[in-house]
Amino acid sequence: MQIATILDQIDLGSMALPEFQRGYVWNREQVRGLMHSLYRKHPIGSLLVWVTKTESAKTRGDSSLTPGSVKLLLDGQQRMTTLYGIIRGNAPKFFDGNQLAFTGLYFDLDSEVFEFYRPTKMKGNPLWISVTELMQAGAGSTVGKFLDLPEFKNKLNSYLDRLNQIDNIKHIDLHIEEVAGEEKTVDVVVDIFNRVNSGGTKLSKGDLALAKICAEWPEARDEMKKRLNKWSRSGFHFKLEWLLRNVNTILTGEALFSALKDVDTETFKGGLEKAEKAIDKLLNLIAARLGLDHDRVLGSRYSFPVMARYLTDRNLKIPDFKERDKLLFWYIHTFLWGRYAGSTESFLNQDLAHIENPSGALDRLIEQLRQNRGDLMLHPNDFIGFSRGARFYPLLYMLTRVWHAKDWDSGIDLSNNMLGNLASLQVHHIFPKAKLYKHGYKQSQVNALANFTFLTQETNLLVSDRDPAEYIPAMDRKQPGSIASHWIPMDPELWRIENYESFLSERRKLLANAANDFIDGLLKTDFDRVESAEDILERMPESTVGGISGDSELQILEEINGWVIEQGLPAGELSYEIVDSESNEPIAVLDLAWPDGIQEGLSEPVALLIDEGSDIEQLVNQAGYRYFTTIDSFKNYVQQEILALHPENTH
Repeated sequence: MQIATILDQIDLGSMALPEFQRGYVWNREQVRGLMHSLYRKHPIGSLLVWVTKTESAKTRGDSSLTPGSVKLLLDGQQRMTTLYGIIRGNAPKFFDGNQLAFTGLYFDLDSEVFEFYRPTKMKGNPLWISVTELMQAGAGSTVGKFLDLPEFKNKLNSYLDRLNQIDNIKHIDLHIEEVAGEEKTVDVVVDIFNRVNSGGTKLSKGDLALAKICAEWPEARDEMKKRLNKWSRSGFHFKLEWLLRNVNTILTGEALFSALKDVDTETFKGGLEKAEKAIDKLLNLIAARLGLDHDRVLGSRYSFPVMARYLTDRNLKIPDFKERDKLLFWYIHTFLWGRYAGSTESFLNQDLAHIENPSGALDRLIEQLRQNRGDLMLHPNDFIGFSRGARFYPLLYMLTRVWHAKDWDSGIDLSNNMLGNLASLQVHHIFPKAKLYKHGYKQSQVNALANFTFLTQETNLLVSDRDPAEYIPAMDRKQPGSIASHWIPMDPELWRIENYESFLSERRKLLANAANDFIDGLLKTDFDRVESAEDILERMPESTVGGISGDSELQILEEINGWVIEQGLPAGELSYEIVDSESNEPIAVLDLAWPDGIQEGLSEPVALLIDEGSDIEQLVNQAGYRYFTTIDSFKNYVQQEILALHPENTH
C-alpha cells in the first residue's frame, strides 16, 4: 500500500493506534535516517497491523473509526507518525510525544542531505528546501523558485529530479502484514507486539498492565495523566508507572503489576480515585509535618504505595497524631537507609504483607527496618560521604524547616513558601568552594553535606564567597542565634579554613543530635505539633522548583536536561542513586543519569558528573555506566553517537 494511501486511511479512521502503544519516542537522527533511506530507495521494513472489529477497538486519540473493522498499527507507529508529520505538516490525532523530532526538516539540493532547520546555515539560501512544503506544494511548484536565478539554470534538471525523488516518497509501497482472527485477544496481540517491535523498546511491565486496562477503559491513561499534571503544578513530578503502582497496591495489596490482570474497569476507576486521595493526603501530611514540600526533597517515592495502602485500609483516616507520627517515623527511615533503592518490588511486597493485618501494622514495618539496620539512630559518621544526594540531603532540608532555622540577615524562620523574588531557599556552602580548593581540600571534602546549609537567595548573595571567619561574627551580631540555628559550631577557631576538617566533624555531631531529637520525638510526642494545615496542592511553587535552582550546578544540569529534550530525547533523572545489590547501600549519587540509556533499550546507561572526584567516577564505571565530566563531552556523545551527527553539523 502506498504511503499516501496509508496516511489517508489514518485520516479516515480505518487505520489507528491501539491504546496500549506507548507514545512517539523517535529522535531527530532517526527521522533523518528514515528520510535518507526512503530518498535512496532503501527498504524500511513492513508494517504489522491488527485487524479487529471497530466496536471492540480501543485506540489512542479522538479520531472516529470507520464502521466494520479497523487496522491497528502494531509495528510501524514511529515510521508512520514521522511520515504523517512531515507530509501533512502536523501530527496525527493519536500523537503523544515531542513534535520537534520531525518539525523543520530541510533538504540541501546540492549535497542531498537532510538536516533540521538552522537559521545561521540555511536562512537566505534557496538550496535548502523545506521537506514539508515540498511534500505539500509538489516538485514542480518548488523548482519554480529557481527559474529566475541564472546561476542555477544549468542545474535545474538535476534539482527537479531530486525534488521529484523526495515528492515521490509519498508513492512508495509498503508491505502490510495483518494479524487477524477472533482468538487474537489484547493479551495475545501485546505479546506479538513485544516480540516483533522493530523499534527495540519493549513495553515495560507497567505498560503491559496498563494495556490491559486501556483495552476496557481507553481513557485510563489520560485520566492518570490528569492526576500527574495536578501534582506537577504543585512541584511534585511523578511518573505514570509510579501512580499505577499505587493503584495496584491499593486494589490488590501486591507490588507486582501482574496482580492487576483480574481487576475490572469499575474497580480500577475506584482504585485510581482512592490513590489520588491517599497521595493528596500524604503530600499534605509530609509537607506540613516534615517540611518536605517539593519533589527534590521528597525522599523515598516508593514508600508511597505502602502508605497509600495503609491509608485506604483505614478510609483515609489515621486514628490519632501518634499513629500519624509513627507512620512518618517509618517514612523518614525508608529514605535515609534506601529501603526501596534496590529490589523495589520484593521489598514492597514484604512491607505490604506487614500491614495486611491493621493491628500493629506500623510496629511491624518499623521492626523490619530495625532488623535490617540494627540501629535506627543517626550517628555523626552517617553524614560522611553524602553530599546533595537522594538520602541525607532531604534530611538537612527537613531539619531546616522543622527546627525553624533562622535567616541570617532578617532573622525570620526559613520557609520555601516565603514570598518575594529573592526569598526562595538555596544551598549555601558555609566554607566557600573556591577558598577550600585554594587551600588544597578535595572535591569530596568541599561538597560534604556538613558544609551545606539553606539560605534565601538574597542572603546567599549577601554572604557570597566571604570567609566564614569574617561573615559569621557579623551575621551573629546582626541576628543573634541565627547562625547557631543552622547547627554551625560557634567556636571561632572552627571558622578558620585550616580547621575545616574539625568544623565538619563538630557540625556532623550537631546535625546528628538535631536529627535524632526530631525523628525520635515522632515516637514520643504527647501532643499534635503540626502548625499548619495548608493544602500543599493549592500552593504554586516558585518557578525554580524547590528553591535551590539558583545553585549554579543544579541550574547547569536543568539546562542540559532541557537541551536533551529539545533533541527529541527523554530527560534524565537528577540525583539518581545507584546502590549495591547486596547491601542496598548507595554506591554513588549521579548528578544526572539515564539508567536505561538515553535511547531506552538501545544504548548504555549514561551519567553526567559535574565536579566529582575520581573515586566516584570509578564506582560509576564499575556499575556499568558510561559517564561524562564536562558538558561539551556529554553533548558530543549525544550528537555523534545518539543522534549520529557529523562534527561539522553540531551546534
